Amino acid sequence: MAALEPQVVEQRVASMEGWDLKEGQIVRVYEAPSFHRAVGFVAQIGILADAADHHPDIDIRYNKVTISLSTHSENGITEKDFSLAASIDEAFDQ
Repeated sequence: MAALEPQVVEQRVASMEGWDLKEGQIVRVYEAPSFHRAVGFVAQIGILADAADHHPDIDIRYNKVTISLSTHSENGITEKDFSLAASIDEAFDQ
């Protein structure tokens, strides 16, 4: 899956609530109500990522979970990143 053109990525990210473009990745910080809920959310992300065979960078800081997505094999951002981002958003909203 080929990397998307930068202007396409910028437009797509602009339409996604909470997501930003930083250092060649799409990034979002989620805030859970507690540490154990943040860890549970990360476990959900792990299941989604394995199913998609696409694995984000994840950083947990107490109740804040930062997700960074890019497709390393394509040296850029692809549809896989946007698809997984949408799945992660859906999981968080449940």
